[in-house]
Amino acid sequence: MGHPYAFGLALTGVALWLVAGPVFGFSDTWQLSINTVTTIITFLMVFLIQHTQNHQGDAVQIKLDELIRAMNGAHNYLLDLEDSSGEELRVLKEQYKRLHELAEQHRAKGESDVDSPEM
Repeated sequence: MGHPYAFGLALTGVALWLVAGPVFGFSDTWQLSINTVTTIITFLMVFLIQHTQNHQGDAVQIKLDELIRAMNGAHNYLLDLEDSSGEELRVLKEQYKRLHELAEQHRAKGESDVDSPEM
């Protein structure tokens, strides 16, 4: 629906509706017709957009999983993390928060914070 042809089709539909205005005497029915059509299209577009976002989100997760898998020293446990329970995510978040605090301590001492400490 983001294609220029879709925009052209929508523009053509609005132009036809405007041309039909004098034929219907710019009546309430004429106005109601465009309102009904646009409401239905908007309703259907919500599902199309949600499907597209889910598809793109899945693709990004697969790419991230591949990067984790390919990195030497990366924790393979993090693969498919989006399906983990809330408790598992909370525990991991706390572990990474501790790593962040450790890195801050190293930087405060003028040391490098670039490494891969064990979790």
